[in-house]
Amino acid sequence: MMADIAVVLGRLNTEELDDLRALGPAGHLPRQLTDALDRAAGGPGAGRGYYVPTGSVSATGGPHFVLRSDVSGWLFGSASQVQQALEDR
Repeated sequence: MMADIAVVLGRLNTEELDDLRALGPAGHLPRQLTDALDRAAGGPGAGRGYYVPTGSVSATGGPHFVLRSDVSGWLFGSASQVQQALEDR
């Protein structure tokens, strides 16, 4: 599964990766980042599983999403993993 994480995160652009890093390992993902993860995973809804609902909802009633723990660990873990994914593009 780690290879899948590397492939999906490696398909995000630099700005999207920076936005994910700025949120931190447990930050709520805004719609544009869940859309980016879906795109990187293969299309609408394909990123589900890389992000998961927290059980809480926003003021508008939509669910809050965060990166799944192993995806978060991959992104916020070893910088070499992120760099390798970027180089493998």
